[in-house]
Amino acid sequence: MTKVSMTVNGNPVSGDVEGRTLLVSFLRDQQGLTGTHVGCDTSQCGACVVHVDGKAVKSCTMLALEAEGAEVATIEGQAAPDGTLNAIQAAFQEHHGLQCGFCTPGMVMSAAALLKENPKPSEAEIRHYLEGNLCRCTGYHNIVKAIMAASGQDVSAIAAE
Repeated sequence: MTKVSMTVNGNPVSGDVEGRTLLVSFLRDQQGLTGTHVGCDTSQCGACVVHVDGKAVKSCTMLALEAEGAEVATIEGQAAPDGTLNAIQAAFQEHHGLQCGFCTPGMVMSAAALLKENPKPSEAEIRHYLEGNLCRCTGYHNIVKAIMAASGQDVSAIAAE
């Protein structure tokens, strides 16, 4: 076992891990942050997306030891301390960008990374960016609409689906 330390959602954390422990397992099993989901174990679905040092990564393909000393942000750290949703989370709620909710944490984290890189993405840019995230319920239309709304764009002309 090796000790790993990092900052998760602004809080210093550490734990003993085997060399093969994935970051998603460290977050879920040792830190109790179960909002980061494991959907496929093959890096295909994006349900496990977190931010490591400001970049979106699939935590099911990153070893916990690779995050030594890093700043890690999970879905649990996106809302304000009082529970107020951030702009992306609120837009997902308002524009029905979720159904079962399983993919939502990864979608929100990916959307946050996209909006950091591109504050006013087009519909095509959003769809391209989300190619690594799978949703089996919504058909993506309302997810794209929610991300556009979170970026401050007018979505009133986009029909609801």
